[in-house]
Amino acid sequence: MSATPEHAPAPAPAPAAAAQLLARIRADRRAERWVSAFERDWGKALEDSRHSYSLAPLYDVVRGWQVRLDTTPAVDAFLDSGMDDSDFVPLDDVLGPRR
Repeated sequence: MSATPEHAPAPAPAPAAAAQLLARIRADRRAERWVSAFERDWGKALEDSRHSYSLAPLYDVVRGWQVRLDTTPAVDAFLDSGMDDSDFVPLDDVLGPRR
């Protein structure tokens, strides 16, 4: 038996993580669409945090967008390879439902 918990909570993002993400999003070729999507998600998370007195909604947005940005090169490579993507997996199945 191990003293290590099977499911440890993810560490909280750094205080400047949202600003760093926004800079990464603005540098991406999809910035025109993604900046407004991030700002919408962030605004909703801020409102949810105000009502719940919890930072969890903000952390969820940061983590979700970090995953999205970190996987972008792999997605681009797949699409550029010309492989058939007609049997796609919905993003919500990978990242979980958006709040």
